Amino acid sequence: MRILFMVQGEGRGHLTQAISLGQILRSAGHEIVGAIVGSSPGRQIPKFFDEQILAPVHHFDAPNLIYNAQSGGMDLQKTIYTHLSNLPKYLKSLRSIHASILEIQPDLIISFYDTYGGLYNVIYRSKIPMVCVAHQFLLLHPRFIFPEKSAFNQFLINLNSRFTSWFSEKKLALSFRSMHSETHSNITVVPPLLRQEVIDLNATNGDYFLVYMTHHSLSQQIVSWHRQHPEIKLHCFWDNADAAEEFAFDQTLTFHRINSEKYLHMLANSRALVTTAGFESVCEAMYLGKPVMMVPVPNHFEQECNAIDGVISGAGITSKTFDLSVLLNYLSKHIDQSQKFRDWYNQGRVTFIKEIEAFDKKSADISHRKGLTSLS
Repeated sequence: MRILFMVQGEGRGHLTQAISLGQILRSAGHEIVGAIVGSSPGRQIPKFFDEQILAPVHHFDAPNLIYNAQSGGMDLQKTIYTHLSNLPKYLKSLRSIHASILEIQPDLIISFYDTYGGLYNVIYRSKIPMVCVAHQFLLLHPRFIFPEKSAFNQFLINLNSRFTSWFSEKKLALSFRSMHSETHSNITVVPPLLRQEVIDLNATNGDYFLVYMTHHSLSQQIVSWHRQHPEIKLHCFWDNADAAEEFAFDQTLTFHRINSEKYLHMLANSRALVTTAGFESVCEAMYLGKPVMMVPVPNHFEQECNAIDGVISGAGITSKTFDLSVLLNYLSKHIDQSQKFRDWYNQGRVTFIKEIEAFDKKSADISHRKGLTSLS
């Protein structure tokens, strides 16, 4: 099959998931004919994506989350205002996406929680089947456990998940652990997607904590804690485009620009990971047997959900702030879940090929029936 990816460019997770699924599908003989990726001002698509997706990459303007520079939290009001004011630009992007799809003529579109996926199906009534892949679809599962008193936020995030997957053929919900699928909701629970580079790593127990943050404004909290605990060695990855590739704050605190190969190497040799509760980062740490402290970005409900689900799955502990003392106190209590997680992950290759190739068989059956009709 000729398969086109549509990928949300916000954060790192959807990008690495696309790379991983591309590796799986190519090994089964399928062709990734292109990747359509949304980007926004001030947020760079990491170089590793262009290098590793091994397909033509088409960039377009897309909505993104706006963060408060002071608190480091998501600014919901400014995010909504920015999206509405940029609506003409986003509609132009949608027309550009349609032109690219008409030119590429894929057999199947796989959307990694892309904002335009469902909207494209609604407006253009595409006949090309679409499969949607994301951890967010697990939140539609009736057994998913949400934060207390969060009914309105549940409604909003699940509305967005439905919006991104309108008229899709199937939703593949990535999960930290095995759960039964919900066929009546068109939700299939599947293992996480990890790049081969993660699988090939040999983990060792280092002498530093690794920190990954989705927005560089959160570094203020790290610096504040570090000044009280300068004896703890920290290496932090951030998206600060104005900073050098490597910035040594002092002898025990270093900031690094996002670099896929460097990050994974340092994760494999770290003592533990501190992260802003992104699904992909937690999965990588669990595979490598690293305890995780998950710190959801303020006002970011999806990350609050990830943190709760991660704790239930044995990834580690959660905290509302980057108070690494919480992690120090937790480490002696952590129970390594890496083998259990790997057993679940190892079911993924067969599962994904089966789910995707079902559409290849469906297309072949339709063509066969048309051929018989024309002969009769």
